[in-house]
Amino acid sequence: IELRVEYKKMNTFFSDYTKNISKGGTFIKTDKPLKVGTEFLFQLSIPALQQAVALRGQVVWVNQEGNLQRPEVPDRGMGIKFIYEDPNTRKQFEDMVEKMMKDSLGDLVFFKLIGNRTAGE
Repeated sequence: IELRVEYKKMNTFFSDYTKNISKGGTFIKTDKPLKVGTEFLFQLSIPALQQAVALRGQVVWVNQEGNLQRPEVPDRGMGIKFIYEDPNTRKQFEDMVEKMMKDSLGDLVFFKLIGNRTAGE
């Protein structure tokens, strides 16, 4: 699944893409990453939803030409940690990501990779 990410830097609007998303963050593939530590608002367009999801994030690492902070990631871009307003917002988003993963992978593969969350709770 490729998801479109939209955000503003100064007065410039950017539309980039991510294929790598988890409950805690995402990687945005871009040739013009924000600086590490930058907090920003962005919208994540998810095909299964009619409206984009508005999120707050913080840049925690950057891959640029000549400076790969995460060499295991072959693309240029930025690693983003999600910042949630409250525990309820976090839970809603985590449930949505989990549902996307199940829909994409199927229940059997999802549970083999992730395990049954409720078993340990």
